[in-house]
Amino acid sequence: MAERLTIGEFSRITHLSIRTLRRYHEQDLLVPAEVDPATGYRYYSPAQVRPALTIRRFRDLDLPLADLRRFLGADQSGEAGHDAAQQVVAAHLRRLEDRLGRTQRAVEALRELLDPRAGRSVSLEVLQPQRILAVSLDVPEGAGLDWYDSAMRDLDAAAGHRPVLPPGGRYDHRLFTEGHGPATVYLPADAPLPPGAPATVRELHLPRRTAAVATHCGRHDDLDLTYGAVGSFAARHGLRSQAVVEEVYLVGPRDTDQPDRWRTLVAWLIVPEDEKEKEKEND
Repeated sequence: MAERLTIGEFSRITHLSIRTLRRYHEQDLLVPAEVDPATGYRYYSPAQVRPALTIRRFRDLDLPLADLRRFLGADQSGEAGHDAAQQVVAAHLRRLEDRLGRTQRAVEALRELLDPRAGRSVSLEVLQPQRILAVSLDVPEGAGLDWYDSAMRDLDAAAGHRPVLPPGGRYDHRLFTEGHGPATVYLPADAPLPPGAPATVRELHLPRRTAAVATHCGRHDDLDLTYGAVGSFAARHGLRSQAVVEEVYLVGPRDTDQPDRWRTLVAWLIVPEDEKEKEKEND
């Protein structure tokens, strides 16, 4: 080789330790331009400086090894490979942006939790009776949110183009305490269930109900803070909770792609006074 650098020289140029360069070689990320078969000494070329620094940046950004190998292989495969390499980078940058957003929101939540003066506004309200189109199901453990999307598709199919109020959901507390349990997703509707609606959809009537209510603003990452506020309000005022909590999606992803504008009504349902009196009489 006319221009070859020992591993020590290459280390000084790139500020990558000799140990790191050996690890890159073992991981098949940066193979030396030459390896002496007799001594095992590694030699690099000046053209490998830029790839070495690129690999370092990607590892600093936690790009998985499999993706990094795919990027390096694609980047050396001409124009088509360059496009594939850019897709690998773009996908990872989106993951990093998402992680950064979650970190920022976690910091904001912590600041609120650590500020004794901070709090979320909660009030005791009466929710009026409603006719709804509903999909009820028992959500299994580890189900993700596919069940909700499927329920909303069936409700939209049933509602058609008729104007409706914001969608909502009624969730058994076991969904949060045990990771599974009953749920009902609904759309308020004045008209009865139309013929030909999906079999999963049925017509229900929600009764008049009392709840500790708060409006959650923004993404749902810190929805637990709003739940904590309404649950604490109920406990402080000696209000007995029902087994169900209700959410109404006043403004959500169906309305805007700007999460900062989302508004979710959280209603911590309370056992009505007349039911408590009946229970006392039966004791």
